[in-house]
Amino acid sequence: MTAPGGATASEDPDGTRIRVLLVDDQHLVRTGFRLVIDSQPDLRVVGEADDGLSAVHAAARLRPDLVVMDVRMPGLDGIEATRRIVALPMPVPPRVVVLTTFDLDEHAVAAIRAGAGGFLLKDVPPSDMLAALRTVHAGDAVIAPSTTRRLLDQFAPPRDPGAVRAVDGLTSREREVLLALAGGRSNTEIAAALGVAEGTVKTHIGRILVKLGVRDRVQAVVLAYESGLVRPGRGRA
Repeated sequence: MTAPGGATASEDPDGTRIRVLLVDDQHLVRTGFRLVIDSQPDLRVVGEADDGLSAVHAAARLRPDLVVMDVRMPGLDGIEATRRIVALPMPVPPRVVVLTTFDLDEHAVAAIRAGAGGFLLKDVPPSDMLAALRTVHAGDAVIAPSTTRRLLDQFAPPRDPGAVRAVDGLTSREREVLLALAGGRSNTEIAAALGVAEGTVKTHIGRILVKLGVRDRVQAVVLAYESGLVRPGRGRA
């Protein structure tokens, strides 16, 4: 099915799969991702777009669960398209996974600040891409914590007053957990370091996300850097 604005759409007959919108200005790239995604019993590509503005319109119309978003496209780029898509006025806006060519591309951090759940490299193995899509759909981040820290060490911004106020609202234990997240530690590692159950760590992380007003642990770590709680290459502020 062809849709207006440089987008195409297809049907999802049973409505039980994770619905994916592909956004990339290269037709061959979209075709490759479609073949991989549609081969899975729990995933289905429901639309494609070849630029950012078409992606926003397609996301509003198709209401996908996930958007796989390229960064560099003509017209509206993937970062601004991500910002607009996660702000769409719907009960549950789509989650966005941004594609990037380089592991240390500054656009990846900008995309996460814009609301993306994470990012993938375009040469990622198919099995890793599929696992990442499922991870983001489940509400977690697709980017590895160690990669997050490396990116932030390279591109972290000056201290932001709003982020400082948000972090000030955390308890001392929640700040400890946030620092551990920023250090690239997993829930299991944090639990062992603090001497608590892993379920307790998950509870702390849930409260941190609510208090900071962010969607996942990647954005929480970004905010930790923006607040000055963590400084690039220096750890605790």
